Amino acid sequence: PVPGRCAYFVERKKRFCKMIPAPGRRFCGEHGQLEGENDRKRIPCPLDPKHTVYEDQLQKHLKKCNSREKPKPVYFVQDINAGLKDVAEIPEKQVPISSLSKEELENLIIKLKKASSGLELRLKEQILSHQALQEALNDPKNGESASKHLKQQASILGNMEKLHLLGPGRCFVEFGAGRGKLSHWVDVALRNVENVQFLLVERATTRFKVDGKHKRRDSVFERLQVDIQHLCLKKVPILEKTKLPVVGIGKHLCGAATDLALRCLVESYTTCFDGENEEPAPKRSRTDKTEAASNNSDKESNNDCKPVAGIVIALCCHHKCDWRHYVGREFFKSAGLGPVEFNYFQRMSSWATCGMREMVTKASTSEESEEQTSDTEHHEQTFSKTESGSDTLQGVLTVEERKEVGCLCKLLIDHGRIEYLKQRGYKAALQYYTESAVSLENVLLTAVPSPSLIPEPTT
Repeated sequence: PVPGRCAYFVERKKRFCKMIPAPGRRFCGEHGQLEGENDRKRIPCPLDPKHTVYEDQLQKHLKKCNSREKPKPVYFVQDINAGLKDVAEIPEKQVPISSLSKEELENLIIKLKKASSGLELRLKEQILSHQALQEALNDPKNGESASKHLKQQASILGNMEKLHLLGPGRCFVEFGAGRGKLSHWVDVALRNVENVQFLLVERATTRFKVDGKHKRRDSVFERLQVDIQHLCLKKVPILEKTKLPVVGIGKHLCGAATDLALRCLVESYTTCFDGENEEPAPKRSRTDKTEAASNNSDKESNNDCKPVAGIVIALCCHHKCDWRHYVGREFFKSAGLGPVEFNYFQRMSSWATCGMREMVTKASTSEESEEQTSDTEHHEQTFSKTESGSDTLQGVLTVEERKEVGCLCKLLIDHGRIEYLKQRGYKAALQYYTESAVSLENVLLTAVPSPSLIPEPTT
C-alpha cells in the first residue's frame, strides 16, 4: 500500500484503497470494520448503497451525501425533450431476434431494403483537420488511443470551420461532454476570438475534466449536470442574459442521447413560451407546410426564439436508440414502419461491425497517462457485448450479410434524423468524418439553418 493510504486491497480493482485513514489507523472507515480495526458499526447509505456510513452519524451524513436529492436548477424541465408521451405506442415485450423464424427475418430485411431504397448508401467522405490540433497530433508521446481521439476531434473542428461555425459571438453547447475535450479544442481554435461561451452538458460527475484548464481569460465555461432529456436551454441563465446563437456539438453521443439533443436544440430551445411557468404551444402537424411557414415567421419576429446556428454531432451506438425519444418517427411511419420494426432495426444496427471489431483493447501503453486511459471508448465494449449475443444469428446470415443489414439499419435511423431537421428548416447532411480504422462509428451529422433563419453573430 502507498504510505499514508488505506492498507486494504480492493480485489475488484486489483489495487489498494486510496482513501486516507485516521491518524494511527491502517484502514479507512470503509474497510476498518472489515479488518476488525474499528468497532463502530457501518451500514450502507440509504441514498446510495455503494458506500457505507457510521450508523451513529447517519443523519449528519444524509445532509451532505453527494447522492442526496439536490434542488432542481431553473433549466430543469421534466421530460421536455423526451418526445413520445403516449406509452401505448411502445411495444411492451421485446422479442429476441434469435427467436424469429427464417421467414420472419427475411420479411424484416425486405421491409428494411424497401424503406432504404433511394437513399445514398455510400456517404460522402469529409475527413478534415484543423490547425489548432496539429501540435498535439504530432506529439510523439501519443499512444494509439490518444492519437485516434485527436484525429476525430481535429476532423470535427475542420467540419465546423467548413460550415463557418467557428467564429465570435457563439455559445457552444457540448452534449455528453464527459471531460470536455471537444470544447477544449474549440476554445483553442478560437483563442483570438471574443465573446465565446461554452456550456458542457453531462448528467454524470466526471473525473479529469479539462474545461477548467483553458488558458483564455475571456472564454466562459459552465457545466450543466443534467440529463439532456430534462434540459431547457432557453432557461439557462447565461443564455437568457447574452442571447448568443447556439452551436450544438457532440463526439460519440450515444443512441437516444442524440435524439434528445436534437429535440433540445430544435424544439425546446426555439419554442416560445407565453409565460414563465406555462407549457410550450401544442406542436403543429409536421406535414402542414402552411403552418410550418407560419412557425418560421413567428420565430423570426421574436428575438428570443432564434434557431441554433449549427449542429455538429458524431453519431454512435444506434442499438441504444429508443422509439420514445427517436426524432424520426414520422419518417418511419411514412415508410410503413413502426415501433416494432424500429425495435428490431436498432438492435440489428450493431451487425454493421460484425467480423470487423477486435477484442476490447486491454491496458494502454505506458506512454498514455491516466487521463488518457480514462477516456477509452466505452462504445467499443458495448458493441463487443452486443455482437457476441445470440442476436447475431450465426448460421442463418453470413458475416457479410449481417454487416450489410446492420449498415442499412444505421443509415435508415440516421436518415430519419436528417428528415426531422429538414422539416424544421435546416440543411442537414451525413458524412464520414474519419476512417473506419480510427473509429467504426465514423459518421458525422451536420446541420445549419436555412439562410433566412441564420441569426446574426453577437459581438
